[in-house]
Amino acid sequence: MTLNESLVFALAYGRGTQPVALPANARVAVLKPAEETSGAPPEALMISALTEPIGAPRLAECLRGARHIVVVTSDRTRPCPSAQLLPPVLDALNEVGIPDEQVTIICALGSHRRQTDDERRALVGKTVWRRVQVVDSDPEDTIALGTTAAGTPVEIDRRLVDTDAVIAVGNIEYHYFAGYSGGIKAIVPGCASLRTITANHSRMSQPGAVAARLDSNPVRMDLEEAARHVHVPFILNAILDGAGRIAAAVAGDPIVAHREGCRILDSRNRARLAEPAPVVLACPGGHPKDINLYQAQKGLDNAAHALAAGGTLVLVAECQEGLGHPTFAQWMREEPDPAARIRRLERGFVLGGHKAAAIARVMLQAGEVALVSSLPPGEMRQMGFTPYPTAQAAMDTALAHHGADAPIVVMPHAATTLPIVRSQI
Repeated sequence: MTLNESLVFALAYGRGTQPVALPANARVAVLKPAEETSGAPPEALMISALTEPIGAPRLAECLRGARHIVVVTSDRTRPCPSAQLLPPVLDALNEVGIPDEQVTIICALGSHRRQTDDERRALVGKTVWRRVQVVDSDPEDTIALGTTAAGTPVEIDRRLVDTDAVIAVGNIEYHYFAGYSGGIKAIVPGCASLRTITANHSRMSQPGAVAARLDSNPVRMDLEEAARHVHVPFILNAILDGAGRIAAAVAGDPIVAHREGCRILDSRNRARLAEPAPVVLACPGGHPKDINLYQAQKGLDNAAHALAAGGTLVLVAECQEGLGHPTFAQWMREEPDPAARIRRLERGFVLGGHKAAAIARVMLQAGEVALVSSLPPGEMRQMGFTPYPTAQAAMDTALAHHGADAPIVVMPHAATTLPIVRSQI
């Protein structure tokens, strides 16, 4: 087989890669985030964002009279470059008279497992670790603050309530039912109780709870209403390129600045496609986006937007830490039938089970979902995937089935790329 260099891919796989070579005459569309950057170093982008906030005054005015500040950032399951984002925030706080001793950094766990000290240290970087206290959110130590119009009980980590102000730090990506990550989502679900998270996420089956939708999205509207019970006058959010580098940054009001960040993300990461393809090759983007199947699901869901009904979707995700969330793992193992998983969720929303149902929907759309991972092949089959040892083997089989001339979509950063099919606009 004669190969064209442009048809040889090294897909991120954990901290390594999976090589794939496609036929030189293959009809391939590569969907990925924009690669061009502003040319400014990340530090300059963040300082510019902090000094020119969107929809809010500068920090000095936002934090007037404040003595203790909580800064919320993402946990280890997110690609947020916290070690780069946090130092400028701490420096800005110092400049307005708030010393490091009066700042606590809380890593928003949501429903994820607690982190070790080593994991928190690696997340924020050695410099930040030495400067301030860094802890995990605690979904079991919350204060009840009310109820949203949709009926979600608002229960937030008490340290966010007992402080003078909260600054939310994160990155903005597409989210398959909350529209986008980032913004005040760091508070709810990030620092909420499991009861709050479950009630909010149960709205994922309602109309409008889809990627890239905000104001008419019932999940996003509910979580933003819930998070307004906490005093969050300021955010700093980054938009990353495909390599995880900071391409842009926004700061200011948690709603207005976040909306501008989403607009920037759309300009970079929405990928237009003439028609869905019978073969889609996708990887979430490597570590930490494929740290487990629970996280890798986001790439799978985005990739499904590019897949024709009955097609083959090849997901390349190492899943070094297995399935992830215990309830998700239980549902995936207990319900091999995708339709049964969906019916189970319809009978009663269960956190963790919601992702098993989301994967089931993709399986019902596809003729085959092939999985290249470190999970045991028997376990992959039990969950409804077709296991392959390598991405090359999976693609060779897919093209043998659909034909060597079948259109192919390749998504090397599927967790951060949203295909938009022109015929469906």
